[in-house]
Amino acid sequence: MSLASREPRRRWPRRLTLALCLLAAPAFAQAAPPPDPGAPLPYVIGLHEAYLTPQYWAARLDNADAPILDRAQIEAQNARMRAQDSHIQDIAALPAQHDAATVRASITALSRWPTRALYNDKGQAIAPALRSAIEANLGLDALSAQTAPAYGLVVKRTALRTFPTRERVFSTVGDTDIDRFQESALFPGDKVAVVHRSTDGHWLFVHSERYSAWIEADAIASSDKATVLGYGAKGPYRIITGATAQTVYTPEEPRVSRLQLDMGVRLPVLADWPASEPVNGQQAHASWVVQLPVREADGRLKLVPALLPRSQDTAADYLPLTPRLLLQQAFKFLGERYGWGHDYDTRDCSGFVSEIYRSFGVLLPRNTSAQAISPALDRLPFSSKDGKALRDRAVTDLQVGDLVYIPGHVMMAIGHVDGRTWVIHDTAGGSWFGADGTRVQAHLNGVSVTPLEPMMASDTVRYIDRITNIQRLRAKTPE
Repeated sequence: MSLASREPRRRWPRRLTLALCLLAAPAFAQAAPPPDPGAPLPYVIGLHEAYLTPQYWAARLDNADAPILDRAQIEAQNARMRAQDSHIQDIAALPAQHDAATVRASITALSRWPTRALYNDKGQAIAPALRSAIEANLGLDALSAQTAPAYGLVVKRTALRTFPTRERVFSTVGDTDIDRFQESALFPGDKVAVVHRSTDGHWLFVHSERYSAWIEADAIASSDKATVLGYGAKGPYRIITGATAQTVYTPEEPRVSRLQLDMGVRLPVLADWPASEPVNGQQAHASWVVQLPVREADGRLKLVPALLPRSQDTAADYLPLTPRLLLQQAFKFLGERYGWGHDYDTRDCSGFVSEIYRSFGVLLPRNTSAQAISPALDRLPFSSKDGKALRDRAVTDLQVGDLVYIPGHVMMAIGHVDGRTWVIHDTAGGSWFGADGTRVQAHLNGVSVTPLEPMMASDTVRYIDRITNIQRLRAKTPE
């Protein structure tokens, strides 16, 4: 069956004429002369020294600085995402009261005990008594008939959990990287609506824009709805454009000392701060004075000044969305350890791509399962009926920034060299056939650059054969 008959609204060009190239989203194009790939590197198939730099890939483009979407188009894209994708939640529009059935349904949709066997970090099976205690801490029997959402701001990078527990559980003995109770993370300044508290009082079940899960209570500072939703509503701002940034160390206000801020976090700047007035014991001329939320002893919100050094990688606004800058932002994570569900204070594959795009002000769903099928993006779906030729052609047509999904994983396209398509991705593993014909099982376990075509899911199945969707951001045109 043809792509056109399967997906009549999608119009992905297969071969662009010169005139269309001037109007379409930036495509890969070979510069003359091509940049030097540098020395070959061992282990990863086909890898050269220069492939590990964004400059190499940008130099191969003839339109690296052409906007993919301008600011107005990004705002329109985000509006579509909020309107069309059910994984994005508008916490401002939550009803004033939730009945017990609604809250219970929200919690049990997430907090379901896995059917697979679970083990602790010592390889011991999770005891039935521990399971019972964790499930009892959900506090479902204590749900009120009616609950008014409470609102708060996140005060530090903190985990979102499947259950209200710090207990780490694993599905494979000896593999303690993938904690099955780790869902995601929230960042300083993120806004949440609280709808339930655990039995022990130490955890809150919250709705945020992209996720609903359990979060430790001491990571949330509560206030009235208007104050919470109004935080950062007006500029000026600083956008974190590095992989991470940190506020300065300050013993005077430990709550905002060396605070980790991840790519795409946007903080309001106190532009009228008096130049002669120190901030937490330090004069501010070499830093930006930003406003951060902190939690008082009674759990209430207080907004305080903090110093964000000018040496940190930040910008006054979201970055222009161009192929060159997409590459630049992606490569800032190169070599970072893989962190399932934002564990290890890092990120996983879907967190990696969403944080890249967040530095441009682009909103994506949290998980690969949601990103891959989002109706708000320009989606190219695949089914088991799609053969090798169709899939190979789609890979050949990939552009910088396109997101390629296989079950449980996402990769970002960065370019084509010598008949191979290259991607950057945050991956726990990977495999390909070595020179001796045996399959190499690579424990990459971090943000890596690899070719797509040689990557194997098994001895006989390629990654390309497992592609479920390709997602692209581009300006919407009338049908």
